[in-house]
Amino acid sequence: MSKTGFKNILQFLIILIFNSFLAQFSAQNLSENKIVSDTVRKSDTVVVQKEQLEDVVQSKAENIRNDIPKKMTYLNQKAQVIYQDMQIDADYINIDWEKGFIFARGKQDSLGKIIEPVVTTQAGKKYETDEFNYNYRTKQAIAYNARTEESEGVIVAQKTKKYNDSVFFMRRGLYTTDEYFIKKKDTLSDYYLLAPHIKLIKGKNKSQVVTGPVQLFIEQVPTPLIMPFAILPFSDKRSAGILIPRFGERQDVGFYLGGLGYYQPIGDHFDIKILADIYTKGSWGVRPELNYVKKYRYSGNFAADIGTTVRGIKGLDDYSKTGTYRIAWRHTQDTKANPFLNFSASVDIVSTKFYNNTINNNYIFNQNVLNTQQNSSLSLTKRFLTLPITLTGTASYSQNFSTGLSDLRLPQLNVSVNQFYLLKPKTGTREGLLENITVNTGLNLTNYVSAKGSEMFKKEMWEKLQTGVKNNISLGTNTTVAKYFTFSIGANIDNALTTKSLTRTYNPITNLVEDVTVSNVTGYSYFSTNTSLQTTLYGSKQFKKGAMIQAIRHVVTPSFGFSYSPDFSSRGFGYFRNYYDALGVLTPYSIFDGGIVGSPTSGMVGALGFSIGNNIEMKVRSKSDSTGVKKVKIFESLNLTGGYNFAAKDHPWSIFNVRGQTSLFKDKLNINTSLAVDPYQVLFAPGEDTGIRTENFGHFNIQGFNVQLSYPLTEAIFGEKEDLSKTYRSKGEIRNENYYFDDDNYAKFDQAWTLNINANYSYTKTLTRFGSQIASVGLDGSLKLTPFWNINGSTHYDMVSKELAYARIGFSRDQRSFTINFNWVPFGQYKVYDFFIGIKANILKDALKYQDRSFTQPNAPF
Repeated sequence: MSKTGFKNILQFLIILIFNSFLAQFSAQNLSENKIVSDTVRKSDTVVVQKEQLEDVVQSKAENIRNDIPKKMTYLNQKAQVIYQDMQIDADYINIDWEKGFIFARGKQDSLGKIIEPVVTTQAGKKYETDEFNYNYRTKQAIAYNARTEESEGVIVAQKTKKYNDSVFFMRRGLYTTDEYFIKKKDTLSDYYLLAPHIKLIKGKNKSQVVTGPVQLFIEQVPTPLIMPFAILPFSDKRSAGILIPRFGERQDVGFYLGGLGYYQPIGDHFDIKILADIYTKGSWGVRPELNYVKKYRYSGNFAADIGTTVRGIKGLDDYSKTGTYRIAWRHTQDTKANPFLNFSASVDIVSTKFYNNTINNNYIFNQNVLNTQQNSSLSLTKRFLTLPITLTGTASYSQNFSTGLSDLRLPQLNVSVNQFYLLKPKTGTREGLLENITVNTGLNLTNYVSAKGSEMFKKEMWEKLQTGVKNNISLGTNTTVAKYFTFSIGANIDNALTTKSLTRTYNPITNLVEDVTVSNVTGYSYFSTNTSLQTTLYGSKQFKKGAMIQAIRHVVTPSFGFSYSPDFSSRGFGYFRNYYDALGVLTPYSIFDGGIVGSPTSGMVGALGFSIGNNIEMKVRSKSDSTGVKKVKIFESLNLTGGYNFAAKDHPWSIFNVRGQTSLFKDKLNINTSLAVDPYQVLFAPGEDTGIRTENFGHFNIQGFNVQLSYPLTEAIFGEKEDLSKTYRSKGEIRNENYYFDDDNYAKFDQAWTLNINANYSYTKTLTRFGSQIASVGLDGSLKLTPFWNINGSTHYDMVSKELAYARIGFSRDQRSFTINFNWVPFGQYKVYDFFIGIKANILKDALKYQDRSFTQPNAPF
């Protein structure tokens, strides 16, 4: 009986040990993804079932426990699980081997609050969650309070479900680009977009966020800015998105939303955006823009500004409705693309009353509404490797809003021959006048017409069209005489043909001089010669040692020249004709006046001209300079020019011109001035405002005077900027990093400011009794009230009319992640204010663009 009992116990132990061994073997194979279940059928066919794991599951933790019957593994404290490209780090992780689930939870405090999140890493991207559920069979996941970061953006969602590696669904998620919140310097973001449902779509090259209704929160306060949906980028690649509008009020057209639109990139080389302006009084505008670029080849854009401006109340006298348009094309070719062929375009065509009726307020803030002319041009330049010529074809179109006329030049062809030496020696250096003779020549073909905009490309325009060909040959040479003088000789020859000539008569009925353009082919030849002698003189004065002024240096550059050209108004040339004016005086005129090839001069010229240039500087003692002295400019340039025409029958002396330029106060104050003086007396008849220039020499009278001043001021004018970091040791923390604090806890910060002062005075008299004058003062500047508040503005005061011609005031607030802008024009024809909130993050520069929508060239906002 005892032997039988012993055998039974032994058999039981063997079975128990064998079962335990099998269980461990099964668990080991399961964890290493090695389980293979073979089924043998009657046909002796072996079928291998699909493995539950596709890779090895690696795990580690400070405390690991396996529950074999339940097929569970528990990891506590510094737990980590790695499966394929998924890595999970958490305080607690459990693995259900039977269902294929992995559950992770962050570290909790005594109250059960998560104090350290679960960190999930996949494909190099990190995600933070409070809790994380992952099915390694379906590769789907559910996370709670998940934090998803990408480039400059972050999404924090109450619940996130990973459908696959590319699609994530989120419930009640907030989206922000606050740098402090992303870097965890602050637990609260200064702004965010909150949406009940979010879909995150990850692509190979870019990602984007698609939301349902979304609301903007600023400093945790909800704003009225609610959108029915949003498509936002979630990568640093270009992404499509909505362009945030600005709003404000303009006195003549009402309240508005401006710049509302949509941006869409197209491939790697194109993008398009469409902006709209809407006003409460019925005005509207649409601004599409297509940009294109090919690296190292070319770049440019097409743009338009089309709208309708409605003013007043319909049915009343002040009601008006005006349609406007602007079409522009910019194209620039990279210089490296093709050194022998270059094409560029700057086309800008507007309706005649565009600037007077525009509803795009950028033109007001940039003062483009004052434009009186608009220019467009196309240019194609061809160079040759073996030929010394350059071909340039151009077309230009100019609109003058004051006269209503448009000038069209289409096409223009210029053939330019590279400069060459006529008698260049085969060997050695060039010496003397003959070997230094240079020749410049070229041919220019032009088609030109000036007509009203309504006449363009119609019969009236073709009748006014002029065609002209002009050839110019310039010869010149120079040599040194007596070591210190430069002697130059030159000649200039013009040959021209044109299809139009002028006939001028006086009409006694209308008491007007009438010009009639005649269609015929005619031309002229013109030539002139000149010589000049130039040198440079230096003078200096040294003062005694220790004096405040150490030395004065004066550089004089005198130049004397003689020019000659025959009298092309003589009858032998046939270039001039005569007509009788209202007083019966025989008056000559050129048949080429107003033409496209110019006109030869009348009267023989045998003039001696002079030019005297001056530069005056001095050295003064200076404690701030390391050398003990510094240079002070008295006059950077002071030039006097004039001449005497020996061949003139009357008024041989020319008007004397003086031009000066200098910079004072450490090159801060820039002064430019000019003065024109007539050496002959001007007499006025009683009651007449226009005088007669007499032959009485020596009665010098001012014909014109101009002075321009500009002085930029900054806080540095009061001395060197204080280094606050050395003066105050206490620095502000989050949101106050730009502040320093003294011992009494008063805040200190750099209060930068700028002020640019521009003044202009101009007086023009000519033959009038009183002349006319223009005087104005302009101010523009900015002041940093705090590190985050900035005020800026500009104004222009007309001292003659004693009126403010223009004034603009702007405020901006830097809210760390976004900017608040306010601009106001309180005076002038257009009274307008404009308010805008824009996000600064680069990731949203396309989708939520807030910068000025403008072309790259200045003064052309779109």
